[in-house]
Amino acid sequence: MTTQPILVTSRANARVKQLRAAFAGHARLSGGLVAIEGENLLREALASGLPLKTIFLSERVEPPAWLPRGVELLVLTDEVFASAVATQHPQGISALLVPPVWKIESAFPANPPGNKVPLLLVAAGLQDPGNLGTLIRSAEAFGATAVLTTAGTVSEWNQKALRASAGSVFRIPVVQVAADQLVALKSRGVRLLAAVAPGSDSGPVTISESVSNSDLTLPCALMIGNEGAGLSAEFLSLADARIAIPTPGRVESLNAAVAGSLLLYEASRQREASRQRAASQPTTSN
Repeated sequence: MTTQPILVTSRANARVKQLRAAFAGHARLSGGLVAIEGENLLREALASGLPLKTIFLSERVEPPAWLPRGVELLVLTDEVFASAVATQHPQGISALLVPPVWKIESAFPANPPGNKVPLLLVAAGLQDPGNLGTLIRSAEAFGATAVLTTAGTVSEWNQKALRASAGSVFRIPVVQVAADQLVALKSRGVRLLAAVAPGSDSGPVTISESVSNSDLTLPCALMIGNEGAGLSAEFLSLADARIAIPTPGRVESLNAAVAGSLLLYEASRQREASRQRAASQPTTSN
């Protein structure tokens, strides 16, 4: 059981104000805590081992039996609860949690499961939180080792990004990086691959190649650009190669989240095929 619940009837309650600030993305006022809402996200956070600082329930919701022991539990009147959360139709349960802190080294685990080769997704200037959350979810689904974000990219703790990630943001490293840190990846054997639309001007880099002809079994970072403008000239200049997803239909480009997810799938497909070929090779003995 959690601690004995405390009834809160005032919007000015310190914890309620902290929850409101966290939902609004004010890190200083929230004390660096992140707000989550809904049973699914709370369960995902707990399953991922993240510590919950305070749990908030609407007075119309019975405390679920799965709530952890020793966590502060506040019961808010419906009016106070609705004033603090970000959604128009609150589910009646939310929490403040301590977010994980990742560093670039997190993308290169010392003992990766199955000797996993680094596969990074770089979100360069993405502004739609739904796109970023979807990409984080796809990154976990297809075995990426980390998601790297650049300045100008929406926060992974944005409420829409959180919901779109469906809990993946609690588990896969998401690290903000600068251009020089991307360049430094090359010294670790990581190729930077810029995703562009088919037929894009190749500029100083060799003409774009179809992703199906690119070797994604090697350590690589897939760079996805802004929804409207794509990758900036700065990031394009860093690329070792430009890759494109063939689109025989009459569209100019794909949605950023769709394009990134397809690239991640292709990398996963190639790597699994490579593992199966290696496993099928007969062993030799002296």
